[in-house]
Amino acid sequence: MNCYTIRLLIHPLSPRRKPMSEFQTPTPPADEVTSDDRLWAMLSYLLTPLIPIIILLMEAKKNRPFLKAHYMQALVLGVVLAVLGTILAFIPIVGCILPVVWLVVVILYAVKAYRGEYVTIPVITNFVKNQGWA
Repeated sequence: MNCYTIRLLIHPLSPRRKPMSEFQTPTPPADEVTSDDRLWAMLSYLLTPLIPIIILLMEAKKNRPFLKAHYMQALVLGVVLAVLGTILAFIPIVGCILPVVWLVVVILYAVKAYRGEYVTIPVITNFVKNQGWA
């Protein structure tokens, strides 16, 4: 007499439980863009460098093609804009306008990423692809 037979004797009308493997959600294919990927891509532009570094530490996320293209571009864009901002901050008018331009550009790229589009940033996209980072 096994456990299932004993269970039927005790609870004859109760349904048989499924194994845990049937309850687990399947992982999507690597080339499919999920809503989770789009959210992480958007956040990587808005919260650079924090979110791209977090994604680099997440084994399940860091090799997804759509997400990798966005978080690497966001990281490089953040570094470039920080360096330009530091240099150009000493020019009176440019120093005042640059943060506004930075915010507009980052929001534009974040919205495109959330729509599921690949973003092409002049110079940065080619640099990231040539380095093999995306």
